[in-house]
Amino acid sequence: MRNFWQDVRFGLRVLSKSSGFAAVAILTLALGIGANTALFSVVNGVLLNPLPFPNPDELLAVYSKTSSFGQSSISYPNFLDWHKDNTSFSSLGAFRSESYNLTGIGEPERLNCQMVSAEFLPALGIPLPLGRNFRPEEDKAGAAPVALLGDRLWKGKFAASPDILGRSLTLNGKSYTVVGVAPSRLPVFSPIDVYVPIGQWTDPTFRDRHISMGMNSIGRLKPGVSFEQARADMDRIGRNLEAAYPDSNKGTGITLVPLKTDVVGDVRGILLVLLGAVGFVLLIACANVANLLLARSTGRAREFAIRSALGASPARVIRQLLTESVMLGVGGGVIGLLLAKWGTRAILAALPAALPRSEEIGIDSHVLLFTVGVSVLTGILFGLVPAIKTLRPDMHETLKEGGRGSSGARHRTQNVFVIVEMAMALVLLIGAGLMIRSLAALWRVNPGFDSRQVLTYDVSFTSPADITADQLRAKYRETLRQFENVPGVENVSLMGGSLPMTGDSEVPFWIEGQPKPANQNEMPFALFYLVTPGYQQAMRIPLERGRFFNARDDERTPAAAVIDSSFARKYFPGQDPVGKRLHLSLLEMQPEIVGVIGHVEHWGLGSREHQDLQSQIYLSVWQVPDRFWPLLANGVGWVARTTGAPTSIVSGIREAEAKVDATAVTYNVRPMEEIVANSIAKQRLAMILLSVFSTLALVLSAIGIYGVISYLTGQRTHEIGIRVALGASASDVLRMIVGEGMRIALIGVGIGIVAALGLTRLITKLIFGVGANDPLTFVGVAVLLSSVALIACYIPARRAMRVDPIIALRYE
Repeated sequence: MRNFWQDVRFGLRVLSKSSGFAAVAILTLALGIGANTALFSVVNGVLLNPLPFPNPDELLAVYSKTSSFGQSSISYPNFLDWHKDNTSFSSLGAFRSESYNLTGIGEPERLNCQMVSAEFLPALGIPLPLGRNFRPEEDKAGAAPVALLGDRLWKGKFAASPDILGRSLTLNGKSYTVVGVAPSRLPVFSPIDVYVPIGQWTDPTFRDRHISMGMNSIGRLKPGVSFEQARADMDRIGRNLEAAYPDSNKGTGITLVPLKTDVVGDVRGILLVLLGAVGFVLLIACANVANLLLARSTGRAREFAIRSALGASPARVIRQLLTESVMLGVGGGVIGLLLAKWGTRAILAALPAALPRSEEIGIDSHVLLFTVGVSVLTGILFGLVPAIKTLRPDMHETLKEGGRGSSGARHRTQNVFVIVEMAMALVLLIGAGLMIRSLAALWRVNPGFDSRQVLTYDVSFTSPADITADQLRAKYRETLRQFENVPGVENVSLMGGSLPMTGDSEVPFWIEGQPKPANQNEMPFALFYLVTPGYQQAMRIPLERGRFFNARDDERTPAAAVIDSSFARKYFPGQDPVGKRLHLSLLEMQPEIVGVIGHVEHWGLGSREHQDLQSQIYLSVWQVPDRFWPLLANGVGWVARTTGAPTSIVSGIREAEAKVDATAVTYNVRPMEEIVANSIAKQRLAMILLSVFSTLALVLSAIGIYGVISYLTGQRTHEIGIRVALGASASDVLRMIVGEGMRIALIGVGIGIVAALGLTRLITKLIFGVGANDPLTFVGVAVLLSSVALIACYIPARRAMRVDPIIALRYE
């Protein structure tokens, strides 16, 4: 230990005497370590950390499986049968997101609600800060309305008062008794303000086995039950339900997914590719510092020869050098940690929609341990080769030599480092180039509508329980009229069902004149949108045939439908679909097709998902049967085209809605351009990070080749002087220096191209509109990197051209 501290003190003295070298080395390492730490903090928070629940490996997401979706929402009657018949889960909870209006306490406020079953919170193993969970008898129709407050609302609106228990709150015009407080933040959900029992919802649509109303399920396995056993158990239940209810359950099944896998989704592959890419940056930084140490070791050759002559063993000399290099690595790690903290915040601020579990990302003990480990290993990695190279075989020659030149072995090692740097930099640059071209191609994709100057928003009302469908239609017509009169609104439409690129609603159908399928799941499915006549103009979707809805398409006229061009091509090839009739059994409608409009990229720009579910049906919301109107009683979505900035109409919208209902609340306000941008958030994340990493790699590689050529040029000053004295021109010197540097660079470029041909396949799922081995990208990046290398070689070469042969011949 005494020798260790002696090495540390001596290393500090040595580095302090070479402060310029130490600063450059530490800063270079800080960039590499900081980038790695920042990305590791993301990987740690998203992929490595367990979910913050007791025994999280026991938790499974449970989905329905249909012909269109491997993971689909569940009908409530099916869930009740799953809950009753399974033998694998100790708890099986259901949940569904909803929004409720809170009134009677100041201004009306819109709350994020989770409708949950009595076993939902017990399944997650979440303790309640106050009060109790729902009882099984409260999770049934006809039970007294009860609620759990989210702790965020409890602390913010009620000052965390324990007196909240037993207090009544008015939610959507109905009185609920607060029985407890539950956590607001769960990694599976958006922040939750209030929980209510899902079993108390008596809407007939929700209790229809044919219809899934966006409800999902989470289960906790019993001790000793494996994933395979649970899957076999649920498959058995699925087969039994298929036999018992063939009309609704034929062709369906049950899908189990580990909850963590479900939460993380497909971002795992992206993050692992990026982690590998940022590792290249660190290796390039290590190669740079190793080259600096090799160059510096030339000046210290006599020092170590003297120490060896005085009895120091080779191991003792290597230990001293490794101590110094580890100190540089730790210094780079400290600064890198600060850079990583800033970088992590920048990633989360720029692209929060691209990362699940983003609230769990940060600098924790695992990240600190990673940084320490990387700093020490980095110090050993870049210090080991230079340390070994300092052990000269002939100590007497080292003590006698005047310092002119250095060994060819050291030159070769430095060249190898530069070649490796260039190869890795080229791989990163090609990856970034492919992502940039992909993003450009995605932005060129026509979404099927014009997202500019379009605002989407939701408006909620508090409607009495006994409100009729006709009263709701009248209320929404008046709301629509008020919105149309808001200054700055060009066109506006009510929205039910789906909004492009946000959620989805599907309906099975069959075409009149064709054989009716035996059951619902043998029917084809289409996305459906409930709209008013202004929708097509608000979204500027081109009309291809027939007409769109008009004021005559109301509840008193025969039902009409508009289909998109994808629907027309698939189901009416070579025909005119206008005048044909569809049967929408779930919606109890038989609309006549009156028009065809352009296809909308519902799943996102360039999305490869759900290729078998692209057909789209538009229906007039006024013609929806009365039995479904209670689902719209407490609020709907809207889309408005504006004459100016989309958000400029928000205050006018709020004033207009208040004229219809003083309890109205506007929420979820988003420009359509933001929604479109979020649809390619993962690609943007990969592009931005790969661009940052490749830029760092390019800069570090340029510095690396400049440093090597500059060092070698300095070592060859005497040789250059002789050449000039013998008649070599300045251009001859330029060609010699640049040629040697470019030879190294081009070898690295060649190796990098070969490596990139294989490695770019890892991002095949991310790129769009360009091949993984795109020639234009490969050639462009190779030319760019070679040009940077040429400039890096030219600077020391130009300095060598000005060498005075008289001075050079007296050099050293």
